[in-house]
Amino acid sequence: MTSSAQRDGIAPPAPAPDAPSRRAEGALGSDDLIELLFFAYRDFVGDPDRILAAYGFGRAHHRVLHFVDRYPGLTIAELLDILRITKQSLNRVLKDLIGQGYVAQRPGPSDRRQRLLYCTETGAELAADLTRVQARRLARALAAPDARGSPEDFLMAMIEPEDRAAVRRLMARRGAAANGGGA
Repeated sequence: MTSSAQRDGIAPPAPAPDAPSRRAEGALGSDDLIELLFFAYRDFVGDPDRILAAYGFGRAHHRVLHFVDRYPGLTIAELLDILRITKQSLNRVLKDLIGQGYVAQRPGPSDRRQRLLYCTETGAELAADLTRVQARRLARALAAPDARGSPEDFLMAMIEPEDRAAVRRLMARRGAAANGGGA
């Protein structure tokens, strides 16, 4: 029977008949990598989420600040293309950021209808703070001795140290259920 992932062409190729199974070697499978990526992402964005909450901002504000800070003069159309969100969603977020003095918009030099986006000094400082906490997490994960062996080791290192045991237990429970064990 073919899975939907295989039909959609996103499943990894089957190992060669003589290749050892990664599962048999104790390494994690693609489902485990996906799950670890969720947990690593949760913690990666959780750091800036806590900072943004103090401003009344969320992840959408973070993403806008990130790209406007790195690409001064970005057009609305370019930002929409990067973020792949609706114009309505972007307008709501931009209204907050512009209204509170984190982003400024200026007309284009040749087409005055064009709106070019720039971080204000305050916006650039906030963007730098958000980047700093994420860079610190990446640096810790990359420096972790147990993060150098495989993608799953790196992703596990991205997760808060006090949460890793719970993540391992949860993933083991799913693994036991898949192997015929109970929940």
